[in-house]
Amino acid sequence: MEEYSLPLHSSQVHKLSIIINRSHVFLHCIAIAFLIYYRLSFLFQQSKTSLLPWLLVFASELLLSFMWFLGIAYRWRPISRTVFPERLPEDDKLPAIDVLICTADPYKEPTLEVMNTVLSAMALDYPAQKLNVYLSDDGGSSITWLGMRAVSKFARWWLPFCKSHGIKTICPDAYFSGPEEDYSHDPEFLAEKQQIQEKYEVFREEIIQAREKGGNMDKRTRNSKDHGSVVEVIQKNEKMSRLVYVSREKRPSHPHHFKAGALNVLLRVSGVMSNSPYILVLDCDMYCNDPTSAKQAMCFHLDPNISPSLAFVQFPQRFRNISNSDIYDSSIRSLFWIYWYGLDGLRGPVLSGTNFYMKRESLYNYSMHQGVDLTELKNYFGTSNELLKSLRVDYRPSIDSTDSSSTLLQEAKVLASCAYENNSKWGEEASICTLYMVGFRYHSLVEDYFTGFKLHCQGWKSVYLTPTRPQFLGTSTTNLNDVLIQTSRWSCGLVEVGISKFCPIIYGSSRMSILQSLGYTELAFFPFYCFPLWCFATVPQLCLLNGIPMYPNVSNSFSNIFIFIFASALLKHLYEVLASGGSVRTWRNEQRIWMIKSVTSYLYGTLDAFMEKLGLTKASFLPTNKVEDDEQVKRYQMGVFDFRTSTMLLAPLVTIIVLNMAAFACGVYRMMFTGEWEMMVLQVVLSFYILIMNYAVIEGMLMRNDRGRIPPSVTLLSVIISGVFLSLGSVILNM
Repeated sequence: MEEYSLPLHSSQVHKLSIIINRSHVFLHCIAIAFLIYYRLSFLFQQSKTSLLPWLLVFASELLLSFMWFLGIAYRWRPISRTVFPERLPEDDKLPAIDVLICTADPYKEPTLEVMNTVLSAMALDYPAQKLNVYLSDDGGSSITWLGMRAVSKFARWWLPFCKSHGIKTICPDAYFSGPEEDYSHDPEFLAEKQQIQEKYEVFREEIIQAREKGGNMDKRTRNSKDHGSVVEVIQKNEKMSRLVYVSREKRPSHPHHFKAGALNVLLRVSGVMSNSPYILVLDCDMYCNDPTSAKQAMCFHLDPNISPSLAFVQFPQRFRNISNSDIYDSSIRSLFWIYWYGLDGLRGPVLSGTNFYMKRESLYNYSMHQGVDLTELKNYFGTSNELLKSLRVDYRPSIDSTDSSSTLLQEAKVLASCAYENNSKWGEEASICTLYMVGFRYHSLVEDYFTGFKLHCQGWKSVYLTPTRPQFLGTSTTNLNDVLIQTSRWSCGLVEVGISKFCPIIYGSSRMSILQSLGYTELAFFPFYCFPLWCFATVPQLCLLNGIPMYPNVSNSFSNIFIFIFASALLKHLYEVLASGGSVRTWRNEQRIWMIKSVTSYLYGTLDAFMEKLGLTKASFLPTNKVEDDEQVKRYQMGVFDFRTSTMLLAPLVTIIVLNMAAFACGVYRMMFTGEWEMMVLQVVLSFYILIMNYAVIEGMLMRNDRGRIPPSVTLLSVIISGVFLSLGSVILNM
């Protein structure tokens, strides 16, 4: 590999954050030690009537402390990076890139949005002959296929326009609906822009017609779970990126492994059709917002000092539809502004599902094939001789040749068949004793997290790059129903890994640094927050109603320990929010949605994972709905919750609020009229904090009359559940 006289990138350690974080760790650890001492010493003095709630609260405090301890990894050594793409070699020396885009349902993932993502990928500032764009249509829909044909026509105008004028916003929909760029007053440019915009309207109309035409066709013939494989080269003009449509075969009798299965099909198909050494993976709603991302990623992949061990370069996910208040934490700020910076200071961030440039070799693990005979290779990669040829460094597919293209296309269809992976190791683990893997992993619904974990266990590294201008922009969930369903799915996938033989704290601790394994473990067990939060939202309140203290009197010096730990956690979170550009309102919203998710989606996701582990259920996956509801969008932009979701998700949340309202009222009465304020004040403060942070839920129950309110039937059901819980709890406490 060519040596460069000047570095292609640099890194900066966040020294001030390190000092603050480690100081906080030291003080918080001391406080937790005092808390444990108090609980253990006082435990033996408890009467039998209050032993059970005392143990539950103590266990919850230990679990919260354990989760906090795991999170130290993210804050130990955060770093950020800068790149110098102007120092890269000439375009003819750059390696090729295959762009892999996945879509599953044109009715939930709007076709126009998907095609804009495809166009933005084709418009990257990269040599056209070295850029190949593959779209996986898991639904096998004619709507998506017709949309791809429309893309191939409009791209002939859009790509030269972007290149000749240096357009930065290379997604046409974002470009024509966004603010004017610097050179917008040039008459010639304005005329050309007007012409391109007119052609875009024609393209847009084609997509609409494709939806109508394809929708009618799909109603008669479409079965998204039962269809054959289709591989078609839509565009192979040398002046533009190659564009390939792929719809893998799906049959009800074969497992399809959701997104991981689709990506592995694209990996195989692209291997025999272009075999680029690097791949860019994008979600269908995550368009390229800057043409330079490919060259920025190459600043790491072409650095001979880190390239041999570098698996992928991860860019953050940024979303264009986030409101100023972001009441559902749809931007996932903590991951992309705290966690990933911290992991980058270890051996690299977690694979995040989209926006990453990955070395193909890391997914194939070429080094393990040296000296392996053909039969053994077929046991791992399947029976395709063409795919096995692609493992060679000198393999150059001849898809552009008229004589061989049909043969390769037929081979690609075989690689996209649902039976191809039979008797191979695609996505599977040979045994726990080996680190070997082929492709994206099938062990969990969160294939990105688990694939990244396995790569890091193999010794690969990753880096995290966050340029000032977002390199990719997507559409996030902006209503409570989709947020909770999506989080339930993520929670199930994470817990699947946490309770499996690949539990990061056990499996990973011998294969990576202890801090990195702690970071992966914290993510795997993150849904376990449901247990302590359910406890803290119910047990102290039940005891408050029955006059049983769970915390020391305020005159007792140990009460300061509980106050310090509570304040320490909240203030540290507030500091991190403010340091990342957020506000006090952002902090409040994140606290609230964390509580809401913990008692709903984290709980259900965790239960699903355990039930699947016991063989009682099977994993399921539904794409998040990206079709916007105008009424919901309006409420979201106003910072108003829309509670239109299932009773199963709402009832636990409302039940907890009703219980805390009763406990708070009773606690205030006890403090004012029975002289028990010293004993009960901390429990009253806890209920007050839960209520004030979740005022939006109270408002939805009692003060709103719009369609987004909490239905009275759910409130009534929750009151009944609360009454039953209080009655049974009182009986148990007084037995």
